[in-house]
Amino acid sequence: MVVYKIVSQRPPWLEERKTVRESVQKWLTRSTNDPIVKILAKNSNLTKTQLETLLIDFLATNIAGKPIRNEEKARLRLSKSGISRGAFNRTLRQARKNVIQSIYTIILLGYLGIFNSTRLDPFLEAASKLQHYVSAYRDILSNDKLAEEHLRIVNMLREELESSLERLSGTSVLSET
Repeated sequence: MVVYKIVSQRPPWLEERKTVRESVQKWLTRSTNDPIVKILAKNSNLTKTQLETLLIDFLATNIAGKPIRNEEKARLRLSKSGISRGAFNRTLRQARKNVIQSIYTIILLGYLGIFNSTRLDPFLEAASKLQHYVSAYRDILSNDKLAEEHLRIVNMLREELESSLERLSGTSVLSET
């Protein structure tokens, strides 16, 4: 009887992988369903698949506590869990390229002095609101006793931030008129 129990149990490494998969996918689902993430992602240079792949690349190793091969990371995807390692690597490479190009765009605008333009002030204000929201949200997560007033303030910050980001998503925001 004891032998049967030992043989029929799942090996510990298989349980660990399932836990990592569940943790990563739960975090991905929560993140991609966040209204602010949706607005930011919609207006970013990343496709939904590229964002998901990039998040898996950063997150999986942290959750597992050890390096994970890209073959295993490919299985963590929400949209297509049966993709090949090659497809995962290609999407990851595209996502990284888009991120690097976005950073270079910011550096270029700074170098050319465009950040001194008052037309960018609304974006800087939105970035500041985002920083306040993240800070307030982290306070909620770290506090065992949640005050109703604190939750109301965080919800108000989120709504204000969503509204600001939606307003800033149009190309006319950078025009002079």
